[in-house]
Amino acid sequence: MAKLDIFNPVWLDVVFTGRNQAYGAYVLRKENAKTTNKSLVIGAICFILLVSSPLIAAKIKSLMGEKEEEQERIIETEVVLSTPPPVDEQAPPPPPAAEPPKPRVDQVRFPPPVVVPAEQVREEEPPSQEELAVKDPGQKTIEGDPNAEVRIDQPVGEAPPTQQAAVVEDNGVYEVANIEVQPEFPGGMNKFYEYVGKSYNYPAAAKEQGVSGRVILNFVVEKDGSLTDIKVVRDLGMGTGEEAIRVLKKSKKWNPGIQNGRPVRVSYTIPIVLNLEAQ
Repeated sequence: MAKLDIFNPVWLDVVFTGRNQAYGAYVLRKENAKTTNKSLVIGAICFILLVSSPLIAAKIKSLMGEKEEEQERIIETEVVLSTPPPVDEQAPPPPPAAEPPKPRVDQVRFPPPVVVPAEQVREEEPPSQEELAVKDPGQKTIEGDPNAEVRIDQPVGEAPPTQQAAVVEDNGVYEVANIEVQPEFPGGMNKFYEYVGKSYNYPAAAKEQGVSGRVILNFVVEKDGSLTDIKVVRDLGMGTGEEAIRVLKKSKKWNPGIQNGRPVRVSYTIPIVLNLEAQ
Protein backbone atom coordinates (compact mmCIF):
# COMPACT_ATOMS: atom_id res chain seq x y z
CA MET A 1 0.00 0.00 0.00
CA ALA A 2 3.01 2.30 0.59
CA LYS A 3 3.73 2.33 -3.14
CA LEU A 4 0.12 2.89 -4.17
CA ASP A 5 -0.27 6.18 -6.14
CA ILE A 6 -3.90 7.11 -6.06
CA PHE A 7 -3.19 10.17 -8.28
CA ASN A 8 -2.04 8.03 -11.17
CA PRO A 9 -4.35 8.62 -14.17
CA VAL A 10 -4.60 4.83 -14.61
CA TRP A 11 -6.97 4.63 -11.69
CA LEU A 12 -9.43 6.89 -13.53
CA ASP A 13 -9.91 4.26 -16.21
CA VAL A 14 -10.35 1.58 -13.49
CA VAL A 15 -12.94 3.61 -11.61
CA PHE A 16 -14.86 4.62 -14.74
CA THR A 17 -14.68 1.21 -16.46
CA GLY A 18 -18.05 0.38 -17.92
CA ARG A 19 -19.39 3.78 -17.00
CA ASN A 20 -20.21 6.86 -18.98
CA GLN A 21 -16.74 8.41 -19.48
CA ALA A 22 -18.24 11.38 -21.31
CA TYR A 23 -19.60 12.49 -17.97
CA GLY A 24 -18.10 15.70 -16.63
CA ALA A 25 -16.35 14.17 -13.59
CA TYR A 26 -14.16 11.94 -15.74
CA VAL A 27 -13.07 14.81 -17.99
CA LEU A 28 -12.39 17.15 -15.05
CA ARG A 29 -10.25 14.60 -13.22
CA LYS A 30 -8.31 13.70 -16.37
CA GLU A 31 -7.53 17.40 -17.17
CA ASN A 32 -6.85 18.29 -13.52
CA ALA A 33 -3.03 18.38 -13.86
CA LYS A 34 -3.07 20.67 -16.90
CA THR A 35 -5.67 22.96 -15.36
CA THR A 36 -3.68 23.20 -12.10
CA ASN A 37 -0.41 24.09 -13.90
CA LYS A 38 -2.15 26.66 -16.07
CA SER A 39 -3.78 28.25 -13.01
CA LEU A 40 -0.42 28.46 -11.24
CA VAL A 41 1.20 30.22 -14.23
CA ILE A 42 -1.68 32.74 -14.62
CA GLY A 43 -1.77 33.37 -10.87
CA ALA A 44 2.00 33.99 -10.79
CA ILE A 45 1.76 36.48 -13.68
CA CYS A 46 -1.13 38.35 -12.03
CA PHE A 47 0.77 38.46 -8.73
CA ILE A 48 3.89 39.88 -10.40
CA LEU A 49 1.85 42.53 -12.23
CA LEU A 50 0.03 43.47 -9.03
CA VAL A 51 3.26 43.85 -7.06
CA SER A 52 5.09 45.80 -9.82
CA SER A 53 2.15 48.05 -10.84
CA PRO A 54 3.23 50.95 -8.53
CA LEU A 55 6.70 50.92 -10.12
CA ILE A 56 5.24 50.88 -13.65
CA ALA A 57 2.85 53.73 -12.81
CA ALA A 58 5.71 55.79 -11.33
CA LYS A 59 7.83 55.22 -14.44
CA ILE A 60 5.01 56.26 -16.78
CA LYS A 61 4.34 59.36 -14.69
CA SER A 62 8.03 60.27 -14.79
CA LEU A 63 8.14 59.97 -18.60
CA MET A 64 4.99 62.08 -18.97
CA GLY A 65 6.45 64.71 -16.63
CA GLU A 66 9.61 64.95 -18.72
CA LYS A 67 7.55 65.46 -21.90
CA GLU A 68 5.44 68.19 -20.23
CA GLU A 69 8.57 69.90 -18.94
CA GLU A 70 10.04 69.80 -22.45
CA GLN A 71 6.90 71.39 -23.85
CA GLU A 72 6.91 74.10 -21.17
CA ARG A 73 10.49 75.01 -22.02
CA ILE A 74 9.58 75.70 -25.64
CA ILE A 75 9.47 79.49 -26.15
CA GLU A 76 7.01 80.69 -28.74
CA THR A 77 7.53 83.70 -30.96
CA GLU A 78 4.45 85.76 -31.69
CA VAL A 79 4.27 88.52 -34.26
CA VAL A 80 1.52 91.10 -33.94
CA LEU A 81 0.46 92.32 -37.37
CA SER A 82 -1.05 95.70 -37.95
CA THR A 83 -2.45 97.46 -41.00
CA PRO A 84 -0.02 99.57 -43.08
CA PRO A 85 -0.22 103.36 -42.67
CA PRO A 86 -2.83 105.06 -44.87
CA VAL A 87 -1.75 106.80 -48.06
CA ASP A 88 -1.74 110.58 -47.76
CA GLU A 89 -3.68 111.67 -50.84
CA GLN A 90 -3.18 115.37 -49.98
CA ALA A 91 0.60 115.16 -50.13
CA PRO A 92 2.04 117.48 -52.82
CA PRO A 93 3.23 115.76 -56.03
CA PRO A 94 6.95 115.77 -56.84
CA PRO A 95 8.19 118.86 -58.71
CA PRO A 96 8.40 118.59 -62.53
CA ALA A 97 11.72 118.06 -64.19
CA ALA A 98 13.69 121.20 -64.92
CA GLU A 99 13.55 122.40 -68.50
CA PRO A 100 16.97 122.01 -70.13
CA PRO A 101 18.53 125.21 -71.46
CA LYS A 102 18.20 126.21 -75.10
CA PRO A 103 21.08 125.35 -77.42
CA ARG A 104 23.44 128.05 -78.65
CA VAL A 105 22.92 126.98 -82.29
CA ASP A 106 19.53 126.46 -83.94
CA GLN A 107 18.32 122.89 -83.83
CA VAL A 108 16.34 121.18 -86.59
CA ARG A 109 14.28 118.02 -86.18
CA PHE A 110 16.13 115.02 -87.54
CA PRO A 111 14.27 111.85 -86.48
CA PRO A 112 16.26 108.62 -86.53
CA PRO A 113 15.35 106.13 -89.28
CA VAL A 114 12.88 103.45 -88.18
CA VAL A 115 11.82 100.41 -90.21
CA VAL A 116 7.98 100.23 -90.25
CA PRO A 117 5.31 98.73 -92.56
CA ALA A 118 4.40 100.76 -95.62
CA GLU A 119 0.99 101.79 -94.24
CA GLN A 120 2.68 103.38 -91.22
CA VAL A 121 5.11 105.53 -93.16
CA ARG A 122 4.57 109.24 -92.45
CA GLU A 123 5.10 111.93 -95.07
CA GLU A 124 7.89 113.87 -93.38
CA GLU A 125 10.74 115.43 -95.29
CA PRO A 126 14.14 115.17 -93.64
CA PRO A 127 16.19 118.39 -93.27
CA SER A 128 18.21 119.42 -96.28
CA GLN A 129 21.99 119.55 -96.41
CA GLU A 130 21.84 123.34 -96.37
CA GLU A 131 19.89 123.31 -93.09
CA LEU A 132 22.24 120.79 -91.51
CA ALA A 133 25.18 123.01 -92.47
CA VAL A 134 23.98 125.79 -90.16
CA LYS A 135 21.80 123.88 -87.69
CA ASP A 136 22.36 120.97 -85.39
CA PRO A 137 20.20 117.84 -85.76
CA GLY A 138 17.93 116.99 -82.82
CA GLN A 139 14.62 115.50 -81.74
CA LYS A 140 12.72 118.76 -82.18
CA THR A 141 13.11 122.02 -84.07
CA ILE A 142 14.24 124.68 -81.57
CA GLU A 143 15.39 128.24 -82.11
CA GLY A 144 18.87 128.68 -80.67
CA ASP A 145 20.05 131.36 -78.24
CA PRO A 146 23.32 132.97 -79.36
CA ASN A 147 23.92 134.28 -75.85
CA ALA A 148 23.61 130.81 -74.26
CA GLU A 149 26.65 129.54 -72.41
CA VAL A 150 28.30 126.59 -74.07
CA ARG A 151 28.14 123.58 -71.69
CA ILE A 152 29.14 120.10 -72.67
CA ASP A 153 28.17 118.48 -69.38
CA GLN A 154 24.43 119.25 -69.60
CA PRO A 155 21.73 118.06 -72.04
CA VAL A 156 20.22 120.68 -74.29
CA GLY A 157 17.11 120.98 -76.46
CA GLU A 158 14.30 118.51 -75.86
CA ALA A 159 16.47 115.53 -74.89
CA PRO A 160 15.21 113.98 -71.63
CA PRO A 161 17.48 115.31 -68.87
CA THR A 162 19.14 113.03 -66.39
CA GLN A 163 17.49 114.01 -63.13
CA GLN A 164 18.89 112.60 -59.94
CA ALA A 165 16.19 112.07 -57.33
CA ALA A 166 16.77 113.61 -53.97
CA VAL A 167 17.64 111.08 -51.29
CA VAL A 168 15.00 111.25 -48.57
CA GLU A 169 15.82 109.60 -45.27
CA ASP A 170 13.14 107.12 -44.22
CA ASN A 171 12.49 107.37 -40.47
CA GLY A 172 9.11 105.64 -40.45
CA VAL A 173 8.54 102.53 -38.34
CA TYR A 174 7.68 99.43 -40.38
CA GLU A 175 5.80 96.36 -39.22
CA VAL A 176 7.90 93.21 -39.22
CA ALA A 177 5.57 91.45 -41.68
CA ASN A 178 5.79 94.25 -44.28
CA ILE A 179 9.54 94.37 -44.90
CA GLU A 180 11.86 92.39 -47.14
CA VAL A 181 14.43 91.30 -44.53
CA GLN A 182 13.28 91.02 -40.92
CA PRO A 183 15.50 92.12 -38.04
CA GLU A 184 17.20 89.33 -36.11
CA PHE A 185 19.38 88.81 -33.06
CA PRO A 186 22.99 87.92 -34.04
CA GLY A 187 23.11 84.15 -34.31
CA GLY A 188 19.33 83.71 -34.55
CA MET A 189 16.40 83.74 -32.14
CA ASN A 190 17.63 80.61 -30.32
CA LYS A 191 20.70 82.59 -29.26
CA PHE A 192 18.46 85.45 -28.15
CA TYR A 193 16.39 83.18 -25.90
CA GLU A 194 19.59 81.66 -24.51
CA TYR A 195 20.69 85.19 -23.61
CA VAL A 196 17.30 85.91 -21.99
CA GLY A 197 17.44 82.66 -20.00
CA LYS A 198 20.91 83.52 -18.62
CA SER A 199 20.25 87.21 -17.97
CA TYR A 200 16.69 87.18 -16.57
CA ASN A 201 16.57 87.36 -12.76
CA TYR A 202 13.26 86.02 -11.47
CA PRO A 203 11.84 88.66 -9.09
CA ALA A 204 11.65 87.45 -5.46
CA ALA A 205 8.01 88.54 -5.07
CA ALA A 206 7.06 86.57 -8.20
CA LYS A 207 8.81 83.49 -6.83
CA GLU A 208 6.96 83.72 -3.52
CA GLN A 209 3.60 84.04 -5.28
CA GLY A 210 4.41 81.27 -7.80
CA VAL A 211 3.96 83.57 -10.82
CA SER A 212 4.48 81.84 -14.20
CA GLY A 213 3.34 82.62 -17.74
CA ARG A 214 4.27 84.88 -20.65
CA VAL A 215 5.41 88.50 -20.62
CA ILE A 216 4.84 90.10 -24.06
CA LEU A 217 7.05 93.02 -25.06
CA ASN A 218 7.09 95.40 -28.00
CA PHE A 219 10.12 97.40 -29.12
CA VAL A 220 11.63 99.12 -32.15
CA VAL A 221 14.76 97.76 -33.83
CA GLU A 222 16.57 100.87 -35.04
CA LYS A 223 18.63 101.19 -38.22
CA ASP A 224 21.82 100.55 -36.26
CA GLY A 225 20.31 97.46 -34.54
CA SER A 226 19.74 99.04 -31.13
CA LEU A 227 16.44 98.45 -29.29
CA THR A 228 14.35 101.48 -28.35
CA ASP A 229 10.81 102.31 -27.19
CA ILE A 230 10.59 99.05 -25.19
CA LYS A 231 7.07 98.54 -23.81
CA VAL A 232 5.31 95.75 -21.89
CA VAL A 233 2.20 94.70 -23.82
CA ARG A 234 1.17 92.05 -21.26
CA ASP A 235 2.62 91.90 -17.76
CA LEU A 236 2.40 89.22 -15.07
CA GLY A 237 3.12 91.73 -12.30
CA MET A 238 5.45 91.34 -9.32
CA GLY A 239 8.27 93.03 -11.26
CA THR A 240 8.34 90.50 -14.12
CA GLY A 241 7.75 93.13 -16.81
CA GLU A 242 10.36 95.54 -15.43
CA GLU A 243 12.96 92.77 -15.36
CA ALA A 244 12.15 91.86 -18.98
CA ILE A 245 12.68 95.52 -20.02
CA ARG A 246 16.04 95.54 -18.22
CA VAL A 247 17.17 92.41 -20.05
CA LEU A 248 16.22 93.86 -23.47
CA LYS A 249 18.02 97.14 -22.74
CA LYS A 250 21.20 95.16 -22.00
CA SER A 251 20.86 93.13 -25.23
CA LYS A 252 23.54 93.46 -27.90
CA LYS A 253 22.56 95.17 -31.16
CA TRP A 254 20.38 93.24 -33.59
CA ASN A 255 20.78 92.93 -37.34
CA PRO A 256 18.40 95.68 -38.60
CA GLY A 257 15.49 95.16 -40.97
CA ILE A 258 16.10 95.90 -44.67
CA GLN A 259 13.63 97.52 -47.07
CA ASN A 260 14.59 98.46 -50.65
CA GLY A 261 18.22 97.69 -49.85
CA ARG A 262 18.34 100.14 -46.90
CA PRO A 263 18.13 99.55 -43.14
CA VAL A 264 14.82 100.75 -41.65
CA ARG A 265 13.19 101.00 -38.25
CA VAL A 266 11.01 97.96 -37.46
CA SER A 267 8.41 97.38 -34.73
CA TYR A 268 8.89 93.92 -33.16
CA THR A 269 6.71 92.04 -30.65
CA ILE A 270 8.05 89.05 -28.74
CA PRO A 271 6.94 86.87 -25.77
CA ILE A 272 9.17 85.77 -22.90
CA VAL A 273 7.94 82.61 -21.16
CA LEU A 274 8.52 82.50 -17.39
CA ASN A 275 8.53 79.01 -15.88
CA LEU A 276 9.03 78.99 -12.12
CA GLU A 277 9.63 75.22 -12.02
CA ALA A 278 12.60 75.58 -14.38
CA GLN A 279 14.36 78.00 -12.02
